Amino acid sequence: MSSQAVASLQAEVTRLRHELQTLKVEGESTVAGETMFVGQYLVERLVQLGVTKMFGVPGDFNLGFLDFVEDHPKIDWVGNCNELNASYAADGYARVNEGKIGVVTTTFGVGELSAMNGIAGAFSEHVPVLHLVGVPSTSQQKAKPMLHHTLGDGRYDAYYKASQQFTIAQAVLNNKDTAAAEIDRVLTECLVMARPVYLMLPTDVAYQRIPSKRLKTPLSIEPPANDPDVENFVLDEIVKLVEEAQNDAIILVDACAIRHGVKKEVEELYKRTGFPVYSAPMGKTAVSESYERYGGIYVGSVSSPAVKEKVEAAKLIISIGALKSDFNTGNFTYHIPTQRTIELHSDHTRVQFAGFPGIGMKRLLPKLTERLHPFKGEAVQIEVPKFQLPVPQEDNDVISQAWLWPRVGQFFRSKDIIVAETGTSSFGVLDIPFPPDSIFVSQILWGSIGWTVGATLGAAFAGRDRGLGRTILFVGDGSIQLTVQELSVMQRWGLKPIIFLLNNSGYTIERYLHGMERKYNDITNWKWTKLLDTLGGEEGKTCKSYTVRTKQELSALLDDPTFARADVIQLVELIMPQKDAPRALKVQAELSGKTNRYVAEF
Repeated sequence: MSSQAVASLQAEVTRLRHELQTLKVEGESTVAGETMFVGQYLVERLVQLGVTKMFGVPGDFNLGFLDFVEDHPKIDWVGNCNELNASYAADGYARVNEGKIGVVTTTFGVGELSAMNGIAGAFSEHVPVLHLVGVPSTSQQKAKPMLHHTLGDGRYDAYYKASQQFTIAQAVLNNKDTAAAEIDRVLTECLVMARPVYLMLPTDVAYQRIPSKRLKTPLSIEPPANDPDVENFVLDEIVKLVEEAQNDAIILVDACAIRHGVKKEVEELYKRTGFPVYSAPMGKTAVSESYERYGGIYVGSVSSPAVKEKVEAAKLIISIGALKSDFNTGNFTYHIPTQRTIELHSDHTRVQFAGFPGIGMKRLLPKLTERLHPFKGEAVQIEVPKFQLPVPQEDNDVISQAWLWPRVGQFFRSKDIIVAETGTSSFGVLDIPFPPDSIFVSQILWGSIGWTVGATLGAAFAGRDRGLGRTILFVGDGSIQLTVQELSVMQRWGLKPIIFLLNNSGYTIERYLHGMERKYNDITNWKWTKLLDTLGGEEGKTCKSYTVRTKQELSALLDDPTFARADVIQLVELIMPQKDAPRALKVQAELSGKTNRYVAEF
């Protein structure tokens, strides 16, 4: 049976258990007749799950529901400039608020389709986001008039069918009698599977009354139990492989260790076993980068030579939460044979060539730590390269890519949220050690340019909820033009991110992929330091903007205590050479260029 089939069965078992528990609680209740509107029920469930912000754009089919949101004391309607940005914000909110979901609410058709790119990105990168869509009333759906926002052909289910491609669970809340159960099912799958889900809420159903007793039964978001016999067999096999490797094993941590909530379990594993630990790019900050046995980032052939040698020479690799995409693996250049690999995932485990569906890492890891703890004495003898990147000494004052990233690395603090745009920024920060408890946010697999601006909005809200530090965004001049409107929302809500805008006159990663001199990689140069003032701020009072052209100017700004405090939203325009790029990006672009093969055959 495939992992997907096992996961579906486990989800159904979870649903049935929740229904049984609900019936039990309702039977014990002495209060009768408590009711609430369907829309209110949904809002209460979100509040129970710790959601404090809802992103989206109002539209005529969701306005009635939004009254419930605005009237609730524990959840805020943020309000975005467009639905795409709202979906990005919900994504960023969920990434930083680990273990909670992001919520984006749109209207039927035009709104939801605008958000769909963001939802697809969340699906791709395992981020739990609820896409809630206000839709026409049940009577209109049956009569199928040529209503605005429809395709004009009566297909009121067209957008629902489209959503099925990008969400793990869906529900049409056309029946008030099943609405609460469907809401519970979809929200549970969102959290347990760490993937987006989709709810259609008709205008009339939102205002139909249902019993409220179900709210007394919390949603069960724990992963399903592993089969004990299979789990013990897997543990035995892993221990045998460690013994055969003579303790020469390393741990490689990736994105799903974060998304599926096993960071604490992973920390227990590497600290109690002493095995060297590395991260893939999407797993950056899953492991504290100040930990003495952390060696850095492994990206196949794009890795630094020391990391590449240590990882690929290890006799056994324990891979946790891997997402083996092209940019996450150096264009699929992992030189790690399957016979030397153990893979732990949220819903299955692989030991060499054997797969074990339904054996999830959340419950397996604590037992694996206990079994491997005795190996620590010898494991700690394995040498680990020191993860560091000093600021290079260059004989000019130009802000180069090689100088910029280690220099801003000195500016980072513990608990900072560091958001890096796809391309130059995401590759540039990889080799920079981050301080303890900092959070790295980037969209390396989906790679939708401009995503970081909306994601920064959501990340800053989540950071505020969690009591984290500053939110720092690195974004290119080309990328920010897609989503710049959200700077106005940040200012409306009093958020204070520091935005480093890399002005290198166009699309750098595309230049390196193809068309270095082509006009399609050029952009219009905006008046960047006027943005914050134009989008709702008051320069010098509620916002500050800077342009820096030299190393000396940037260092002086980074060392300025007032700037570092981030008391107001700040934008720093960095003037940089057009054709400069980080080392990792250049290597990746060369590998990708060979794969794309933009070469005519004669």
